[in-house]
Amino acid sequence: MSALSALLFHWRILPRLVQAMSWLLVKTLGVGGAVGVSTAANVFVGMVEAPLLVKPYLARVSRGELFIILSAGMAGVAGTVMALYAGIVGPRIPGALGHILAASFISAPAAIVFSVLLIPPQGAPTGSEVSLERVDASSMDAITRGTAEGLQLLLNIVAMMIVLVALVALANSLLALVPVGGSPLSLQRALGLLMAPLAWLAGVGWDEAGTAGALLGTKTILNELIAYIDLAALPPEALSERSRLIMLYALCGFANLGSLGIMIGGLTAMVPERRAEIVAIAPRSLVAGTLATLSCGASVGMLH
Repeated sequence: MSALSALLFHWRILPRLVQAMSWLLVKTLGVGGAVGVSTAANVFVGMVEAPLLVKPYLARVSRGELFIILSAGMAGVAGTVMALYAGIVGPRIPGALGHILAASFISAPAAIVFSVLLIPPQGAPTGSEVSLERVDASSMDAITRGTAEGLQLLLNIVAMMIVLVALVALANSLLALVPVGGSPLSLQRALGLLMAPLAWLAGVGWDEAGTAGALLGTKTILNELIAYIDLAALPPEALSERSRLIMLYALCGFANLGSLGIMIGGLTAMVPERRAEIVAIAPRSLVAGTLATLSCGASVGMLH
């Protein structure tokens, strides 16, 4: 947990917010307390900081529950970057910050739904009551503990990110040798073509699906920040107002290859005894996270 998150936890700000939303998820979706707390925390903190709140339970949650924890991280974005994304797309989409806040909240239950469809949890839910008690004696103690834990996670995360980003760069260099349509091929461009039908299913018009699919491909292979920059740079005629709003929600998630490296690096550092299991199911969390954000976009498109 970062030093800032540890401070917010010590001051009882985060626990109150997380426990309120966790209670709602547990009561409405029937998940266990461990899954509820981690999923709720993803609305406020990052994909690695959220599981830290239920670290004592990670060794004994079921495979399906572990998958929900991974997928919830992929489907949401940290509160620290919401204002940044809103500032990028705000000139094109009125009320962007409100929409991004809404996307962060509704993606949590959506992630649970798609996770359960892909890997159903087995057995009784883990942790009927997960209490987020204050564990630090003082603010300085919280800063010290948060810094130490953050450093341990950082080493694992950076190593995984370097490897995955290097593999993407290598693949794009090889694909660039095969030009398609007069321009070099890349992983994000190829995936964008495959994801155009998903954009159409989410409510984007078929004549705009190619553009929307390209944004989804960029978000998945690179990250959502670059995809939002591309969305803001599109000419007005490229996407309708409704399609832009759908894509704002569909792109609002950490489901990309870089985040996959962060997730694997962070979770395997917390529960090294489940390393093989985490590595096996983590790639499928990309699918669950992407489907969750697309469903959020589809829901908003139906109401717009």
